[in-house]
Amino acid sequence: MKKQNKSLTINIFLILFTFVSSISSAVAQDAQTLTPQQEDIYLLIEQYNRARENKDVTELEKILTSDIDQLASSGEWRRGIESSINGMLRSSNQNQGKRTITIEKVRLLDASVAIVDARYQIELNNNTIRNLWSTFIVVRQNNEWQISAIRNMSPTQNP
Repeated sequence: MKKQNKSLTINIFLILFTFVSSISSAVAQDAQTLTPQQEDIYLLIEQYNRARENKDVTELEKILTSDIDQLASSGEWRRGIESSINGMLRSSNQNQGKRTITIEKVRLLDASVAIVDARYQIELNNNTIRNLWSTFIVVRQNNEWQISAIRNMSPTQNP
């Protein structure tokens, strides 16, 4: 009787292991499957984050549209590239720390417009963490993706 129970236990374990492994593999594969457009958009947001971290005005001018508008989490509207870049640099100086943008979803509206939803985290130098949401509107102009609008929000609750 003990031998049968042991054999049954091993069989159940093997079945569960195979099932869980196949689900994990499928989920991981789906999460890594990006279209070329989505890959380019991921790279754009990475460029933006790096440019913000390095306070690289030249790079920001390259990846932002001239008519960009930004709504900061403080409620400040920044309209136009000059106002947006000045506000970004001012904000980076006031809130110094490591910025991390983690894309949650890219929604292509057509071949030249997408909405990017992301978690935006600032690990401030005083060891506090600001958790924000960011939404980017990105457009494809002259064969390049650029950021046309940014909305940063402070969540009132975690999803």
